[in-house]
Amino acid sequence: MEEAVLGLFPVTAEVKDNHLLIGGCDSVALAQEFGTPLYVFDEETLRRSCREFRQEFSSRYPETQVIYACKALLLRPLVRLLMEEGLGLDVVSGGELAVARAVGFPLDRVYFHGNNKSPQELALALEGGVGRVVVDNFYELGLLEAEAKKGGRHQEVMLRLCPGVDPHTHAHTTTGAVDSKFGFAMEQGEKAVAQAMASPHLRLSGLHFHLGSPIFEVEPYQEAIRLVLGLAADMAEKSGFHLQEFSPGGGFAIAYTRERPAHPAAYYAEGITRALLEGLEKHGLPRPRLILEPGRALVGRAGAALYRVGSRKDIPGVRTYVSLDGGMGDNIRPALYGARYEAMVANRAGEQPAERVTLAGRFCESGDVLIKDIFLPRVFPGDVVAIPAMGAYSIPMASNYNAAPRPAIVLVKKGRAELWRRRESYQDLMALDVD
Repeated sequence: MEEAVLGLFPVTAEVKDNHLLIGGCDSVALAQEFGTPLYVFDEETLRRSCREFRQEFSSRYPETQVIYACKALLLRPLVRLLMEEGLGLDVVSGGELAVARAVGFPLDRVYFHGNNKSPQELALALEGGVGRVVVDNFYELGLLEAEAKKGGRHQEVMLRLCPGVDPHTHAHTTTGAVDSKFGFAMEQGEKAVAQAMASPHLRLSGLHFHLGSPIFEVEPYQEAIRLVLGLAADMAEKSGFHLQEFSPGGGFAIAYTRERPAHPAAYYAEGITRALLEGLEKHGLPRPRLILEPGRALVGRAGAALYRVGSRKDIPGVRTYVSLDGGMGDNIRPALYGARYEAMVANRAGEQPAERVTLAGRFCESGDVLIKDIFLPRVFPGDVVAIPAMGAYSIPMASNYNAAPRPAIVLVKKGRAELWRRRESYQDLMALDVD
C-alpha cells in the first residue's frame, strides 16, 4: 500500500492489521455488515471541510456566506449536518428544495439555481420563502415576475452571468464559457440588470457566475471576477445598481489520483478574495456579501466506495479484468467523462502492488470500467476493493440500470457506523410500476 493513495481517503483513514479503517471502522467489517456496493462517509472529514472553507474565506473577507451545492450529494441527514455547521444550500430543482424543507432547513439560506425552472418550481420557491432565486435567462425573468405578481410577493434575485472564461475542465463540466446553456452572456448583462431592476416584484441583489468543475487553478476565477465587477461598475454608473451580493460559484477541485493533487481551501480563498478586493477598490464599489458554493470540495474526499470482487478474466498479453459488484450503476463518472480513480484492496491494505488489473463493473456495457490498468496486490474473488474520493456526484447520478438496486450509505465516526440510506430492495425497483 502506498501512503499517497491512503491520503486520498477520508482524513481518518488508516491501515491496521492489514485492513483499511475509516472513522475507526474496519471497512471489511462494514462490507460484511451492510453488504456491497457500499458508500462510506466520514463525519470528521465532512465537518472539517465545512469549517475549513468558512474559516479560510471569512478570515480574509468577513462578509462571506458558504452555501453547499446540493447536486454533489443530497441526503436528509447530510442536510441536517450542514445546517449544524451554519451553511446555506444551493438547490437546482423542486426536488432538492423539497429535501431542504423536509428537514426544516432555514429557506432564507437557500439559493435556487437552474437554467429551466418550471412555473411550479418557482411558485414553490416563492411560497416557501427561498432566500434568492438565481435567474438564468430572460424567459425566467418574465416567468418569475409573473409568478411573484400572482402571489403578491416580492423576491430577491441574483443574475447568473456567463463571463466567457474557460476553466480548462472537461467539456461536459465547463459552464462559464461563451458556448454554454447557462447564464446571461456578458453582452446581455446590461439589459438583464436593467430589466430586473425595473421589475415591480423582483429585487436585484447581486451577480453570480459559475465556471464549471473541477477547477484546479485560481486564475480563471480571477479573470471572471474582473469581468463581472466591470459590468457591476458600469451598471452602478448608468442605472444606480447596488451590488449587495457577489458569487463566483464553486467548482473547487479535489484530488482523485496521486498524479494530480488539489489545492487546499486557503489557496482558493487567497486568490478569490484578493481579486475581489482589488476589483472593488479599482471601481470604487462597496463590499458586497461574498457567496461561495462548494459541493465536491465538501463531500468528495469524505466518501469512499466498497466493492466485492467477483470474476477474473485474464487475456494473456493484453489485460486482466477484475469484475466488481458495482460500476456505472452507482458511479457513471468514468464512463461519462473519463474520471480517474485510485483503489486499495481493503482486506490486504498493507500489501504492495503485485499485478496490473482493470477494475470492471457488472453492468452490460463494455464502457463500464471503473479503473483501467491499476497496480494492486494480487486480487482474488471475495476481496473488498475500496475506492477513495467517491463522495461527490456518484450517488446523485446513480441509476437502476440492469434493475440493480442502488447501494446503501453509512456514516462513520469514532468506530461506530450509522445507516444514512438503506440499500434498495427488488420491491423498491417495482414500487412505482402500475399493474
